[in-house]
Amino acid sequence: MHEGVIAVSVQKPIIEICLDSVESILSAQRGGAHRVEFCSDLFEGGLTPTLGAFQVAKQVSTIPINVMIRCRGGDFCYSDLEYDVMLADAKLFKDAGANALVFGFLTPEGTIDKERTKQFLDLADPLEVTFHRAFDMTKDPFEAIETLIELGVHRVLTSGQEATVFEGLDLLSELIRRYGNDIVIMPGAGITERNFARIHQKLGSDEYHMYLHSERQSACTYRPDHIYMGGLLRQPEFLIQHTDVDRVSYMVKKGSGQ
Repeated sequence: MHEGVIAVSVQKPIIEICLDSVESILSAQRGGAHRVEFCSDLFEGGLTPTLGAFQVAKQVSTIPINVMIRCRGGDFCYSDLEYDVMLADAKLFKDAGANALVFGFLTPEGTIDKERTKQFLDLADPLEVTFHRAFDMTKDPFEAIETLIELGVHRVLTSGQEATVFEGLDLLSELIRRYGNDIVIMPGAGITERNFARIHQKLGSDEYHMYLHSERQSACTYRPDHIYMGGLLRQPEFLIQHTDVDRVSYMVKKGSGQ
């Protein structure tokens, strides 16, 4: 097994919950999640959270918190200035006590940006790192994962280069078969109560990444409906998404065979 990788029984995989608030971190913890990936702006696929939110999370929770380092939505080819921002954020969160850092850098040609990835790893050391679903945007997944292994990346989050894990099962299965002893391959995207058992039966992965949320109504009683804070593609202003304790608990139990 790759140095620094957490090894667990296949019968009880690590369940990592993707979320975007301190409240949701506490919900994931109450549900029995083993780890969380802390982001902001999940509508964009997850961006860097605020340092203040992370500091409060560390004060009120005990669960390991992996932190997303991504300065904007869109592609994974960053300007020098954007890259400098992410290096600065990475150092701040490392110093603040992050369990691991989550990142991904690509070249315009759809390959892993080796130079930037190596520099990021050096900065993150001795923390573990997860290369996120930028991996799913590479033109050759086998070349990409071999590059990540060569560089010393601990974990890769992937849907098997499809929109969801269920659609990407064939590639995920092949990646795990060929490289599962060298890097943690963590399936994530579209894993639900309805398909998790079939996915786990097929893959037997040691770790899974899930977004298990529900919605609640805003506490606001005054609700002007002609004003909104985002663009035309937006979430409702008065519906709050948060991690669902019961859904997390169900999936953790499902993973452990209960």
